[in-house]
Amino acid sequence: MPSPLRPLARSLALVAALIAPAAAQAQDPAGSGPINAALGWMQGTLLGSVATAVAVMAVAAVGFGMLTGRMNWRFGATVIIGVFIIFGAASIVAGIQSAAAVG
Repeated sequence: MPSPLRPLARSLALVAALIAPAAAQAQDPAGSGPINAALGWMQGTLLGSVATAVAVMAVAAVGFGMLTGRMNWRFGATVIIGVFIIFGAASIVAGIQSAAAVG
C-alpha cells in the first residue's frame, strides 16, 4: 500500500528543482528581466508562509508516523532532510560558492 506522504515527497522534490536555478544563477543575460522576476515570484510563493505551514505539518505527520512505528524510517528521514534542503537551498548554494571562490 503506497504511503499517503509519497506525493508530498515528489512535490518537495519539484519545489527544490524549481528553486535551485533561481538560487544558483551566475549571470544576467539580456532580456532575462521578466524571467528573473517570475522566478523570484515563484520562489517567494513556494517559500512563503503557506509552504512553511505545509512543511511543518509534513514533518509533524512523518514524526508521528515514525514514532508510532507506522512509517519506514528511511522514507521519514528522506522527507525531513528534503524539507531542510528546500528551505536551506540559498545558504547551501552560498556556502558552495564561497568554498569554490577560495580554492
